[in-house]
Amino acid sequence: MPLKLEDKRAIVATVHKIASTAHSAIAAEYRGMTVTQMTQLRVQARQADVYLRVVRNTLARRAVLNTDFECLRDILVGPVVLAFSIDDPGAAARVIRDFSKNNDKLVVKGVAIGGQLLGASEIDIVAKLPTLKQAISKLMSVIQAPITKLVCTIQEPYAKLVRTIAAVRDSKSNH
Repeated sequence: MPLKLEDKRAIVATVHKIASTAHSAIAAEYRGMTVTQMTQLRVQARQADVYLRVVRNTLARRAVLNTDFECLRDILVGPVVLAFSIDDPGAAARVIRDFSKNNDKLVVKGVAIGGQLLGASEIDIVAKLPTLKQAISKLMSVIQAPITKLVCTIQEPYAKLVRTIAAVRDSKSNH
């Protein structure tokens, strides 16, 4: 059933809005996947806060215009599903990578992050990006390390003095 012009405009506007705010995107071919498999993929994407959408390629090309994902335009050929990471840059890559391990019909065509198109083989690199909580945790440990070292350095002369006095006390009490 052909889409009406208003429906097409609404799809393009929705995908453009998501693409304008997303951190990364994955384009994957889903040729040969069953409805059940596609439903499972959608459920996993929803759980990971990933926007997943099957869009006609002509509409998808228009939707990604003037966004960081304009680089995907050339690979939007055939039956393609687009996955956008909303909050976590590696979320879409993790969902698609994990799902394609068990479903060989889902084939990654390209990964886009920061306005650059990466090859399908580089999905693991994007999937291994830390989540927001992991990144904050790493940052806090990096910030905390010099402070901890400084406190230990400042305390060491006093601790050494206490150990020396204790050693003198112990040597005098043994004699």
